[in-house]
Amino acid sequence: MEERRQQLIGVALDLFSRRSPDEVSIDEIAAAAGISRPLVYHYFPGKLSLYEAALKRASEDLASRFAEPHEGPLGARLLRVMRRYFDFVDEHGPGFSALMRGGPAVGSSTTNALIDSVRQAAYEQMLAHLGVTDAPPRLELVVRSWISLAESTALIWLDGRRVPRAELEVQLVHDFAALAAVSAAHDPDMALLLRSMVRNEPADGPFAELVGRLIALAS
Repeated sequence: MEERRQQLIGVALDLFSRRSPDEVSIDEIAAAAGISRPLVYHYFPGKLSLYEAALKRASEDLASRFAEPHEGPLGARLLRVMRRYFDFVDEHGPGFSALMRGGPAVGSSTTNALIDSVRQAAYEQMLAHLGVTDAPPRLELVVRSWISLAESTALIWLDGRRVPRAELEVQLVHDFAALAAVSAAHDPDMALLLRSMVRNEPADGPFAELVGRLIALAS
């Protein structure tokens, strides 16, 4: 029974990933799964509950994209995270939009909780990368602002993909460094953290690339 339920979730997630959930019917899900419409309702009381189960699986997958071994330069780690993040966005375009915008379940406490769980998992992973357990207010502002920026950047990119994906992945790593640098200019603790962030960065890493670009602009 559980195996069949998980299969239905997988089929629904695949369909929701390729088209807006509003455009996917229970009949279509049943046909794709090779079962009858009544059997779908045996496992799920309605489309909303199936949609939320698919979103839960997607949210867990998306949250896992921020997991990265805490080894090597931070800039390179963040770039790998952004590549996996955009892999998900690329593979699940409509589903990603539905997850972040609420889709047909706008206002659903379950959907909102799933979105919050992705953001919280990303936040905690970022603190772990920075070696921080209890973030001071300015660092929390930087990290949560950057996560929101990554979300909005991905959503805008999906609308036509007018900027090369690889450029946006690097740009978002640069954005994190820039947000941290601006905060460091206003707070001594953030300045200490920024110095630790860049201390072991290689000359060919994304953080060093950003510094080089800024120097070139100023000259």
